[in-house]
Amino acid sequence: MNQKIGLLALWTAVAGGLNLVWEILQLPLYAIYYETDLQAIAYAIAHCTLGDALIALSSYLLAAAATRSWHWPTDRPACGATVAVATGLAYTAFSEWFNVSVRGSWAYTPAMPQLFGLGLLPLLQWLVLPLLGLFIFRAL
Repeated sequence: MNQKIGLLALWTAVAGGLNLVWEILQLPLYAIYYETDLQAIAYAIAHCTLGDALIALSSYLLAAAATRSWHWPTDRPACGATVAVATGLAYTAFSEWFNVSVRGSWAYTPAMPQLFGLGLLPLLQWLVLPLLGLFIFRAL
């Protein structure tokens, strides 16, 4: 059990660090960057990074279930990564649509490239970072 918790903690920590950097870099493509104070921006970064870490944790668990291995990053990396990427993409597509188009919780600046009304960078985030995270995870 402790080994499983260790795997989950390491995956989540790697993903959290990568997502923190991504969130900071893409922030100027969101309206909040220009509309609010530093405290609100810091809260948004922390909130989004925590959410990203939870998405990454969920994706690891779903990949473990799909591959039937807690060690999928080494045992079945292609299959596990496919599940992890698909999970992150699916959730992000829904979340971006819901929070931008339905709730109005956040908005893009005109500089945000979009695909079918969804921010392209948040979608790329869940194509690039799980694979980069897998590479880092396997190297540790």
